[in-house]
Amino acid sequence: MPHTVTGRFDDGSAYQVQITGDADRPVVGSARAAALVELHAGEPILLTPTGPLRAVSGDDEDTVLAVIRRYTDVNGSSRATRKKE
Repeated sequence: MPHTVTGRFDDGSAYQVQITGDADRPVVGSARAAALVELHAGEPILLTPTGPLRAVSGDDEDTVLAVIRRYTDVNGSSRATRKKE
């Protein structure tokens, strides 16, 4: 399920993106955030300050979110939920 994340880059530019879980397009809404994820693809990243450590992959929402949290100032994050019928 997609995350919606808002925040700011180092220069103060604001962004709002959706993390899709799609390897071909892991982030939608900001070309700059997508480039940041692509730049770090394959590199190990801690999912939390104490671990676990995983390689960044576009189809892994947790590692994509970890990259965005590490390299930008995240204001908020929410996970979309589907209604149960």
